[in-house]
This record gives sequence, C-alpha cells and structure tokens, in this order.
Amino acid sequence: MDFTPLARPYFRHLLGRRARWSNPSGAEAVQRGVLGELLHRGASTRYGMRYGMGHMRTYEDFAARVPLTEYEDIRAEAERMVAGERDILWPGVCRRFAQSSGTSGGKSKYVPVTAASLRRNHYAGAAEAVASYLGLYPDSRIFSGKAFILGGSFANELAAVPAGVTVGDLSANLIDAVNPFVNLFRVPDKQTALMSDWSAKLPALVHAASRADVTNISGVPSWFLTVLRGVLAEAGASTVHEVWPGLEVFFHGGIAFGPYREQYRAITDASKMRYIENYNASEGFFAVQETAEATDGMRLLLDHGVFFEFHDQESGETLPAWKVEQGRVYSLVISSCNGLWRYLPGDTVRIESVEPLRISIAGRTNSYINAFGEELMVWNADAAIAAACEKTGARVADYTAAPVYTTSHNKGRHQWAIEWAEAPECGAEAFADILDRHLQAVNSDYQAKRTSDIFLGRLEIVEVPQGTFDKWLASTGKLGGQRKVPRLANDRHIIDQILEIIKPKPLI
Repeated sequence: MDFTPLARPYFRHLLGRRARWSNPSGAEAVQRGVLGELLHRGASTRYGMRYGMGHMRTYEDFAARVPLTEYEDIRAEAERMVAGERDILWPGVCRRFAQSSGTSGGKSKYVPVTAASLRRNHYAGAAEAVASYLGLYPDSRIFSGKAFILGGSFANELAAVPAGVTVGDLSANLIDAVNPFVNLFRVPDKQTALMSDWSAKLPALVHAASRADVTNISGVPSWFLTVLRGVLAEAGASTVHEVWPGLEVFFHGGIAFGPYREQYRAITDASKMRYIENYNASEGFFAVQETAEATDGMRLLLDHGVFFEFHDQESGETLPAWKVEQGRVYSLVISSCNGLWRYLPGDTVRIESVEPLRISIAGRTNSYINAFGEELMVWNADAAIAAACEKTGARVADYTAAPVYTTSHNKGRHQWAIEWAEAPECGAEAFADILDRHLQAVNSDYQAKRTSDIFLGRLEIVEVPQGTFDKWLASTGKLGGQRKVPRLANDRHIIDQILEIIKPKPLI
C-alpha cells in the first residue's frame, strides 16, 4: 500500500510555514523569536547564570555578553552533564550524548542530545527534508516501501557511562529514541541497526535490506557505497534497482557527494534515482535541499530551535542570519536547544542566496591547507577532483591531502593520498596534471601560488591500495556508518598515519 498521498497534507503544511522566513526581515523576526525562547530556557542553567541570560532582551545583548565557544571551552560542562549533573548547559538532566570526532585536545566530543533538540530540531529537520522532497516530486511514492537508514552504535570511548545515560553516534540516538511507529517504514530492525561490531553488522545490514522493498536510502555516501555493493553481490545484480525497483532517492550528508556521484551512477538506474543533500550534524539538523539542483544550496531551517550566526574570519565580525552577504564564506555559529551557546561546530558555509537564505558547506574551519597562502578549502578540492574524474573516467573511493613543506632542496607542494575505485587509464601523473589545473580554476589563491612554479610545486599523488582508508579509520575507532575521512589538513599528522599503513614492513 502507498501511504504517500495520506502523508502529503502534513508535509505540505511544513512547506507553507517557510514563507514566514523567506526574506531577511522575516528571517530576522523568526530568528529573534527563537533566540528569545532559548534565552528563557537557558536563564536557569549554570551557564546562563554565568552570563546573565535572564537579563538579556535582544540579540545585541546576547552577542555583547556571551563569548564565541569551541568544544574545548565547554568540555568540562559537557562531561559534568554526562556524569548526570543537572541545569549545566540546558535545564534538567540530559540522558543522551552524541560522540563526535575529537578536537585539538585529541579526545572525542560529547554533544548533548536533549529531549528538546530531538523534538524541535533533529526529527523536525528530517520531516523538513521529506517535505522538500515531496514538494519537488509530485510523482513520489516514497511511503510505498521502506527507508534504508544506516545507523551507528552506542560504542564509545568512555571508561564508564552512568546508568540511564546513552553515549554513541547521533544516528544511534535517533534510532533508539524514535517513535516505534516509524520502525514500520524503515530497515533494518533496531537491534541490527545498533550493532557495534561492523564486521558482523555489515553482512546483517546487507541481508536485511536485500529482502526489503526499499524506496529511499539515507546515510554518508562513502560508507553507504560499501553497503550497496554488498547488496549487489548478495543479489547477483548489476544495479540496485534490480534489487529495489521502487528506489527513488538518496538523502545524503556528512561529506561532499561530488567525488562519489559517478560511482553511484554506475550502480543505479540514473533515470529513477534522485539525490538530496541535508546538513545534519551531531550538533543539529541545520539545512535541507529544497531545489532540484544541489548547486542552489540548502535552505537554512530558521525556526527549528537553532539560532544562527556567521563569523567572518577575515574581519573578525560575527553576523546574525539576516545580515549575511551572498557569496561570502563564514564560519557557522549556533545557539541551540541542546545547550550549545554561540558554539562553532567547525564548519564553514558559503551563502548561496539570502532570499531565501540558502547555504552550502564550504569546508571545515580546521580542514584546509594554507601552508603557502593558498587557502585551499574542502569545497575547492571536492570540485576539482570531481572534474578530474569526469574528464578521465576515474572514480575515487577516498582521498586526503596535506602539505609537503619547503626545504632547502625541494619546493613546497601538496601531497594527495588517493584510493581508487577505478584508476584513471591515463595514469596517476596525468590525473595529477588535470587535478592541478582544476584546482587553479576554482581557487585564485592556489592559482597565484602555482604561477610559474615559483611558490608552490605541482601536487603529488600517492596511490594507496583499496581498503587503506578503512584500515586507518579502524585504527582511530571511527570505522562505520558515521565515518568521515578528513579531506584536507594543514599538517601531516593524518596523511603520515595513512602512508605508514602502506609502508613495507621489514623482513625479520
């Protein structure tokens, strides 16, 4: 039975609400209202009392008195919340925490997942994503089958977790807390979805999904590709549409989709498949794609429990959502109903339009290369490698890049470790030439530094065997549904670890 026609009126209502914040003045009114609600809730917390949130009446008061923060600034407060203390960053006791990638402190982050953030933000954001999709495609039958959603687990790095507290991947928390009714429309079952041993979980996922009528899939592109190839192998099929004829959309996020587009095209029926990007981080569900073209950016969700600010790294100025400029790149700042106040998640975003406010993810504030003044961001790298793959027929499974610093004997350059899904017929050296030219095309600073090979040498590619990045991720404890390979680093810490994996071992 197709339940999509029954669901459409509810999702159509969500789309209608967006008209309230489609222009800067509407965005200001809605966002000031969100901030007022947050300050009212935060006033009774230890953090709120420290900064006098109970006496703040305007955004201007808030911005003047509450500092910008990163995780290390609130690590102590977050760990007190994990231990069960109440009224620290958000009212009451928080029982759920999303373990996320470590910070410069070398430890994991434990992001509060409050009941308010689940209701107002995470689940509401997912509903907005479906609403956008149904608004774009009147022919959708998305609720005629099941959603295949990759989830993480509650495996964590804490020595002991208090009774009644769950710490793990955000996706594990979302699956665990969701209304049981939703499980009628998703696969795999909850027990399989939350398995922590991926060597056992992967075949269990493949087995469960292969026997379901899947209409939509959701997850991180890199890891989902591995799962889909397992489904093809089990079914003896060449495309996933032979297994799931009704599959129509992939809701993806976490990493850029461009480098994986051709690989998905190779295993799907392109005439049936659609791709929708969402911005769903451990810290919150921030934006959804509402147009057919991903290049238009994602619509920022302005009335879902998050107050947004944008920090200009060049000027040092921090702006509210209604004052940003189209085309500019900012560091994202959030204040949210999970108790994060003027918090920098670590993402940089580019403003694609201001009416309505749409953004795209430009990269990470700590994921870039600027060893030679080239200011290479992740979106530059993703765009260039996608263009090089299109030109050469290559397919990249994973990659990371870092600087090789100038010495008295050698010019500085970028070194790329690339794991091919399909190596370019022209060879790695020719691919490097093409990639280098495309990087110059998308980044004027890189182009300037590459002029005449004076300041920066041509990039170098190190080809690594298939499975290398999985081995590295496993060594860091991050292999699984929420895996993210850092694309760029301004030091050699990550790439040296990866190259060490493929280094020949001495004979004994």
